[in-house]
Amino acid sequence: MRTIAVVDDNPSMLQGLNRLLSAHGFRVRTFASGEAFLEAYVECEAECLLLDIHLGGISGIDLQRQLISSGRELPVIMMTAIDNEVTRQEAFDAGCVAYLKKPFLSKLLIDAIGRIP
Repeated sequence: MRTIAVVDDNPSMLQGLNRLLSAHGFRVRTFASGEAFLEAYVECEAECLLLDIHLGGISGIDLQRQLISSGRELPVIMMTAIDNEVTRQEAFDAGCVAYLKKPFLSKLLIDAIGRIP
């Protein structure tokens, strides 16, 4: 069973993604901030990170950059409700494997996770 870590500062989004991913057979760990994820990173044993870009505190893009600079390789799917070309390019430049604009179809998320080796 693959473990997916989800970082989003919206409690409803966290709850919805937890239900969706659990229903598709994933183990899910949710975090309300990038800082909370960093504190629990080693213990959560995530194989994929679903990461909101616009978080209170450290942004999703900055969190991704921190993970890479510390040598932590983890496939990251970025998601945002505030979509524009600059943000999209920053997300891909930071190393995300997929980019989803909220609200997104659950199939798009499950397909993006399925493409991760």
